[in-house]
Amino acid sequence: MMDSRLSAQERTMRNLPEDRGFQKTSTYIVPCFLFVELVIMAGTVLLAYYFEYTDTFPVHIQGFFCFDKAYSKPYPGPEENSKAPPVLVYSLVTAIPTVTILIGEVTSFFVKTESAQEKTIVTADCCYFNPLLRRIVRFLGVYSFGLFTTTIFANAGQVVTGNQTPHFLSACKPNYTALGCQSPLQYIAEHRACTGNPYLVVSARKSFPSKDAALSFYSAIYTVMYVTLVFRTKGTRLMKPTLCLVLLSLAVLVGVVRVTEHRNHWNDVLAGFVTGGAIAAFLVSCVINNFRPTQIAAPTPPPPHRSEPPVGLPLLSLPRVESPLEKLQGYRILRSHDHQPIPSPAPPDVLLPSRRCLTSAV
Repeated sequence: MMDSRLSAQERTMRNLPEDRGFQKTSTYIVPCFLFVELVIMAGTVLLAYYFEYTDTFPVHIQGFFCFDKAYSKPYPGPEENSKAPPVLVYSLVTAIPTVTILIGEVTSFFVKTESAQEKTIVTADCCYFNPLLRRIVRFLGVYSFGLFTTTIFANAGQVVTGNQTPHFLSACKPNYTALGCQSPLQYIAEHRACTGNPYLVVSARKSFPSKDAALSFYSAIYTVMYVTLVFRTKGTRLMKPTLCLVLLSLAVLVGVVRVTEHRNHWNDVLAGFVTGGAIAAFLVSCVINNFRPTQIAAPTPPPPHRSEPPVGLPLLSLPRVESPLEKLQGYRILRSHDHQPIPSPAPPDVLLPSRRCLTSAV
């Protein structure tokens, strides 16, 4: 058993590249990726699917006021007829960050020096994770997770609140005569007040927050932070600001189109911007550490070797302290050399009575 382990270690050491200073051994990266991160990602995708394409989570039904002008805008038609259709929005949300990250990482990998690159992760005898591949998978994986998370947040807000769109009454087609609407201040809370297409009515109850605005702003903020923190432009000062402003303008344009086509209110679009931007900022700052390379602690250097002192010499040299006895002995020697008598100590000031005196007193 021990021989097999030793042989495996020897094979691993033979197969390692020559530059061992840029390597790190990790036995947890593959199990964590397979049994933790993929499971969380699959659960997020599944939850987003149930919110988007099933009736598992019913929409909260809110009432409305009779002849409410805020919800009486004309029906703008299906989403496919919009100037910013979902297919175009989702394609840009997926393609722009992916292309930007691929270009940035490939360029950075070939431009950086070897000392500035991350370490190669060695997980087994035959498994190596190149720094380029590892960064691309990490950044795009976190982006995909945030994309589905933003979808879940937006759909959950729409299902829980049930706020109506500006064209709700046009899609609902309520029978005001049967409902007894006499004044605009009359509130209708009847669940069966709508006579229009049930699918259009349910869609018209999903307004807050705007999902398209949330996804577009999430994508823009994530890409803008990547461009700002990773790209290094030495020859020009205007390339990064121009690219960032273009991305932000596209995201804002999606929200403006949603408002002008009476598909969302202004507060719906602003709530979508806040939701997407907050998720992007959280993931970039707290999960992937502002796109910085992974900091791996350098091995602790061994303590300096101290040479042993030769035999016969003291280990420590401390100052010599002279004791009182030595001082007294030296004083007597000096007096004897001078042929002077050594004075005896003076008698005490108080004499104690002898034992005989005490007995006679008794």
